[in-house]
Amino acid sequence: MGILLTEDVAVGTGGIFSIVIMYAVLIGAMWFFFMRPQSKEKKRLAAMLSALEIGDCVLTTSGFYGIVIDITDDLVIVEFGSNKNCRIPMDKSAISRVEKPDEN
Repeated sequence: MGILLTEDVAVGTGGIFSIVIMYAVLIGAMWFFFMRPQSKEKKRLAAMLSALEIGDCVLTTSGFYGIVIDITDDLVIVEFGSNKNCRIPMDKSAISRVEKPDEN
Protein backbone atom coordinates (compact mmCIF):
# COMPACT_ATOMS: atom_id res chain seq x y z
CA MET A 1 0.00 0.00 0.00
CA GLY A 2 2.92 2.33 0.67
CA ILE A 3 4.13 1.88 -2.90
CA LEU A 4 0.77 2.89 -4.33
CA LEU A 5 0.74 5.99 -2.15
CA THR A 6 4.13 7.16 -3.42
CA GLU A 7 3.06 6.54 -7.03
CA ASP A 8 -0.09 8.60 -6.47
CA VAL A 9 1.96 11.44 -5.01
CA ALA A 10 4.39 11.30 -7.94
CA VAL A 11 1.52 11.50 -10.42
CA GLY A 12 -0.05 14.33 -8.39
CA THR A 13 3.09 16.48 -8.45
CA GLY A 14 3.39 16.00 -12.21
CA GLY A 15 -0.20 17.17 -12.57
CA ILE A 16 0.45 20.24 -10.44
CA PHE A 17 3.55 21.07 -12.49
CA SER A 18 1.57 20.89 -15.74
CA ILE A 19 -1.14 23.15 -14.28
CA VAL A 20 1.47 25.72 -13.25
CA ILE A 21 2.99 25.62 -16.75
CA MET A 22 -0.48 26.01 -18.28
CA TYR A 23 -1.19 29.11 -16.13
CA ALA A 24 2.20 30.59 -17.01
CA VAL A 25 1.49 30.15 -20.72
CA LEU A 26 -1.99 31.64 -20.28
CA ILE A 27 -0.64 34.71 -18.45
CA GLY A 28 2.08 35.14 -21.08
CA ALA A 29 -0.48 34.99 -23.89
CA MET A 30 -2.73 37.52 -22.13
CA TRP A 31 0.22 39.91 -21.75
CA PHE A 32 1.17 39.47 -25.41
CA PHE A 33 -2.33 40.10 -26.76
CA PHE A 34 -3.61 42.74 -24.29
CA MET A 35 -0.86 44.58 -22.43
CA ARG A 36 1.80 44.80 -25.14
CA PRO A 37 -0.36 46.59 -27.76
CA GLN A 38 -1.56 49.03 -25.12
CA SER A 39 2.01 49.93 -24.13
CA LYS A 40 2.96 50.34 -27.81
CA GLU A 41 0.02 52.73 -28.31
CA LYS A 42 1.10 54.73 -25.23
CA LYS A 43 4.61 55.09 -26.63
CA ARG A 44 3.24 56.16 -30.04
CA LEU A 45 0.99 58.78 -28.44
CA ALA A 46 3.84 60.12 -26.28
CA ALA A 47 6.10 60.42 -29.33
CA MET A 48 3.35 62.21 -31.26
CA LEU A 49 2.78 64.71 -28.46
CA SER A 50 6.49 65.36 -27.98
CA ALA A 51 6.78 66.24 -31.68
CA LEU A 52 3.87 68.69 -31.46
CA GLU A 53 4.72 72.15 -32.83
CA ILE A 54 3.01 75.50 -33.21
CA GLY A 55 0.99 75.58 -36.41
CA ASP A 56 0.11 71.87 -36.43
CA CYS A 57 -3.47 70.88 -37.15
CA VAL A 58 -4.80 68.67 -34.36
CA LEU A 59 -7.87 66.53 -33.84
CA THR A 60 -9.13 66.50 -30.25
CA THR A 61 -10.67 63.51 -28.53
CA SER A 62 -14.05 65.28 -28.75
CA GLY A 63 -13.78 65.50 -32.55
CA PHE A 64 -12.83 69.14 -33.10
CA TYR A 65 -10.10 70.20 -35.53
CA GLY A 66 -7.93 73.15 -34.61
CA ILE A 67 -4.54 74.79 -35.04
CA VAL A 68 -2.00 74.85 -32.21
CA ILE A 69 -0.99 78.42 -31.38
CA ASP A 70 0.91 77.94 -28.09
CA ILE A 71 2.45 75.01 -26.20
CA THR A 72 3.44 74.74 -22.53
CA ASP A 73 4.50 71.68 -20.52
CA ASP A 74 1.11 69.94 -20.34
CA LEU A 75 -1.21 72.50 -21.94
CA VAL A 76 -1.76 73.62 -25.50
CA ILE A 77 -3.82 76.53 -26.77
CA VAL A 78 -5.81 75.55 -29.82
CA GLU A 79 -7.60 77.92 -32.20
CA PHE A 80 -10.80 76.51 -33.66
CA GLY A 81 -12.31 77.67 -36.96
CA SER A 82 -11.59 80.97 -38.65
CA ASN A 83 -12.66 82.98 -35.59
CA LYS A 84 -9.51 84.33 -33.93
CA ASN A 85 -11.42 84.72 -30.64
CA CYS A 86 -12.05 80.99 -30.29
CA ARG A 87 -8.81 79.98 -28.56
CA ILE A 88 -9.16 77.26 -25.97
CA PRO A 89 -6.46 75.97 -23.62
CA MET A 90 -6.57 72.20 -23.23
CA ASP A 91 -4.56 69.38 -21.83
CA LYS A 92 -2.16 67.65 -24.24
CA SER A 93 -3.83 64.33 -23.50
CA ALA A 94 -6.99 65.63 -25.23
CA ILE A 95 -5.19 65.49 -28.60
CA SER A 96 -5.78 62.29 -30.51
CA ARG A 97 -4.15 63.04 -33.88
CA VAL A 98 -1.63 65.55 -35.25
CA GLU A 99 -1.32 66.58 -38.89
CA LYS A 100 1.72 68.57 -39.93
CA PRO A 101 1.01 71.48 -42.33
CA ASP A 102 3.47 70.17 -44.94
CA GLU A 103 1.72 66.74 -45.14
CA ASN A 104 -1.30 68.16 -46.99
